[in-house]
Amino acid sequence: MLQKPCYILGIESSCDDTAAAILKDDFVLSNIVANQQVHMAYGGVVPELASREHQKNIIPVVNEALKKAKIKKEELSAIAFTRGPGLLGSLLVGSSFAKSLSMGLKIPLIEVNHLQSHILAHFIEDKSEKPNFPFLGITLSGGHTQIVLVNDYFNMEIIGTTIDDAIGEAFDKCGKTLGLNYPAGPEIDRLSKKSTENTYQFPIPNVKGFDVSYSGFKTSVINFINKSIKNDDKFIKNNLPNLCFSIQYTLIEIILKKIKLAVKETKITTIAIGGGVSANSHLRMILKNLAIEHNWKVFMPKLEYTTDNAAMIGIVGYLKYLKKDFSDLAVDSKARLKM
Repeated sequence: MLQKPCYILGIESSCDDTAAAILKDDFVLSNIVANQQVHMAYGGVVPELASREHQKNIIPVVNEALKKAKIKKEELSAIAFTRGPGLLGSLLVGSSFAKSLSMGLKIPLIEVNHLQSHILAHFIEDKSEKPNFPFLGITLSGGHTQIVLVNDYFNMEIIGTTIDDAIGEAFDKCGKTLGLNYPAGPEIDRLSKKSTENTYQFPIPNVKGFDVSYSGFKTSVINFINKSIKNDDKFIKNNLPNLCFSIQYTLIEIILKKIKLAVKETKITTIAIGGGVSANSHLRMILKNLAIEHNWKVFMPKLEYTTDNAAMIGIVGYLKYLKKDFSDLAVDSKARLKM
């Protein structure tokens, strides 16, 4: 007798992207994301606006995910949603919708930790090799920068984190100083390809252990830019690619230094990166070179699984479904949720 397939609806609403995905077991049938353009005018995410946009987007996004997957909502086996961490108002929109649909369809509800999902996105079935346990999971995004010892799917220990700002936030704040639109990370990546050298030597913080710091670096860049444009009001315009290259080079060098240290101390040479900044082309190139040089195994997610998406929520939902690790309707959203 053939085993009935498991259909998981994943819902992601931790920040400013409303996302829904349908997985058949560990295979993605659909992965729909609605971006919120409203925040560009403010140079960053406005929490109140984000939650309002989620309310507008969530039903159309879920409907589109079901339509593209060619299944009916009555065929769903469970609903997985992001419990946290993230913006509380945004999280509440996703969790409320997930609870209502779970109750209406009388199917299990599964809470997902957003940070775990970035790491476990590597276990989505796409015919590629998967990382073996234990491995080092590196989460790099606008809100988080972490080095995680991953012993099993749900046995993870954070061994290094930022003591202040996340790498993605540093990209965006430096980009704002350069006059780039939000989010600035992809634009810095693009512009840096027009340069070939680290023209400006920005400081790399000396932080103990596997932790990192980006606040001091961010301040040094802002001060340098402000001082330079006082002497030359066309400084940014005339040096933009070189500035982007140096900023990107240093931001990535800060975390690479700690990855190298973590490999040395733990003796673990399998590394899996995740989060929005894991799409950065310079980071990917350097890690590929390090893998060849030091015989590491480095896993990088497909670009569609780097930024916030619901497929990564769905794969965690599937792994929890296999364990019958379900949540009840009383589960609350958490802006700060430990891994």
